[in-house]
Amino acid sequence: MFKFFRKLPTEIAKTGKKLFGSICTIFKFEKIDDAAIDEIERVLLAADFGTKTTQDITCEIKLAYKKDPSIRKQEALKIASDVIKKSLNRAEAELPTASDKPQVICLVGVNGSGKTTTAAKLAQFFRANGKSVLLAGCDTFRAAASEQIKTWADRLTIDIVNGQPGGDAAAVAYDAYQSALAKKHDVLIVDTAGRLHVKSNLMAELQKISKILKKLDSGVQLHNWLVIDGSLGTNSMESAKIFHGEIGLHGLIITKLDGSSRGGVIIGIHRELGIPILFVGTGEKPGDLARFSVNDYVDALFKAE
Repeated sequence: MFKFFRKLPTEIAKTGKKLFGSICTIFKFEKIDDAAIDEIERVLLAADFGTKTTQDITCEIKLAYKKDPSIRKQEALKIASDVIKKSLNRAEAELPTASDKPQVICLVGVNGSGKTTTAAKLAQFFRANGKSVLLAGCDTFRAAASEQIKTWADRLTIDIVNGQPGGDAAAVAYDAYQSALAKKHDVLIVDTAGRLHVKSNLMAELQKISKILKKLDSGVQLHNWLVIDGSLGTNSMESAKIFHGEIGLHGLIITKLDGSSRGGVIIGIHRELGIPILFVGTGEKPGDLARFSVNDYVDALFKAE
């Protein structure tokens, strides 16, 4: 059984102060009226909650207001909280279960989303939960990527098979999986490139990694997890659509949520694509990673006022 890192409520509450700052300013007036509801709608859209979720929240508040024009701030907050929890009712998911072969977690995403740092955090997380971990540095496009993941591996004393700049990423993944099999590692974490501006090349590379691993072992358990920057809003939604359409995604990891004012995109991505949210990054340290919990996430956001 995995132990959860319980930083989520505290760290997300910090985010909530930014994400819900404008909403809570509206809610400082105890009584809700039409003008306040219109402003709530504007703020939710600006925070990238998406049209569907925003409409659901404002419609529910309007219904409550119609039934009782004396509706107060706390009732409106409760309505918004309940709508978001309902929207995320299938967002939580179990992590890969143990088997006699390494679980391969392939981290994908655009450059700057935090994949390499997240690879290190995941390695720390799995090791803290009794798992043997191997890192694979398959971002051979950026020269700095190999150095960065090697530095993390040395710092955390975690085994690594690293690629060289300009090398074949799939070949690195191949070698890493063979090493993981031989050394009986439980988890292989693959850090990949993220140059979405040359999408066809990137997707071909990711597909090649998958193909070569399946050729090496037809029973390989491969999980594609998308790492997205929670501060990018609708841009994260677009990249999620691209990666899901090209390679198929099995989970989301949201980074930089500790400083985001546009974290509502989490809800939109899950609602539109149905991908579970697995982890939330809350800082730069190895332990700044939390298992996603709907109740913790929503409760912490609305406590931020």
